[in-house]
Amino acid sequence: MIDKPAIYWCSRVILIVGFVCSILVNCVQAQTDTLKPSKLHTKRLALVAGTGIAMYSGVMIGLNALWYKDYPRSAFHLFNDNNEWLQMDKIGHATTAYYVGKIGIEVFHWTGMKRTPSIILGGSIGLLFLSGVEVLDGYSTQWGFSGGDMLANVAGAGLVIGQQLIWKEQRIGIKFSYYPSGYAQYRPSALGKNFSEQVLKDYNAQSYWLSCNIADFCRSESRFPKWLNVALGYGADGMTGAVVNSYDLGAPIRGVSFVRSRQYYLALDVELSKLKTKYPILNTVFKSIGFIKIPTPALEYHEKNGFKWHWMHF
Repeated sequence: MIDKPAIYWCSRVILIVGFVCSILVNCVQAQTDTLKPSKLHTKRLALVAGTGIAMYSGVMIGLNALWYKDYPRSAFHLFNDNNEWLQMDKIGHATTAYYVGKIGIEVFHWTGMKRTPSIILGGSIGLLFLSGVEVLDGYSTQWGFSGGDMLANVAGAGLVIGQQLIWKEQRIGIKFSYYPSGYAQYRPSALGKNFSEQVLKDYNAQSYWLSCNIADFCRSESRFPKWLNVALGYGADGMTGAVVNSYDLGAPIRGVSFVRSRQYYLALDVELSKLKTKYPILNTVFKSIGFIKIPTPALEYHEKNGFKWHWMHF
């Protein structure tokens, strides 16, 4: 079985393009109007719809032509990969669906669409894109349609849609952090040959966080800092293969033995979108990179090594 992470380059591409679109939309809004337009702007809606269709078609056609053509096809079938990568890949799916959905809500709100339709339609964009990838997987002999992946996709979309419908804001967000792990040298084909690849593919180096803005749950007169969050994190290490460890030929494997382990974290976080300056562009940048978990002191529980305190954790 060939490891699957390389397929999800497409989801990262979608996310990157989405953030670029988010920056452009926010810059336009800063110069023209607010996030609460009074009527439907048909030209904006046409632009959003056309761009979305073009992106979806391009990604699906490109992925099918550049990746799946190199592997044998089969009838549509299911595939259980829930035990791979200590579920780090599943959290990655949820994160992608969450942020593409968050961007989608902003973009559709920008068109002037009514609140509820814009939330449901925009918040489902990430789920739509990732579902297309799962369908392609379902026709590949090497993989299959993963129920676990789809559940993670639905969870990410549900988190962004549910909060926006209930609270009209995102009080609990998913964030990402990265710190080089050192494991990629033993299997660069799966974990990445360079920094840019390792950020996307080395699950040992990634951590995902549920970051809660406490001030959003306090009374309006509360003096609790609006930019200060509390975050719960999850990570894993010791992985050079999806289910069992394997190594590339020629890697320095003599005497090397890794134990696959989970880590859990409790830390403070900075909510960059709550840091308001007098510069609209800087505010837009803070908002657009808000998916990054800011390094702070953290308490770690490693399932093999127990508790550990970090004065600064990435």
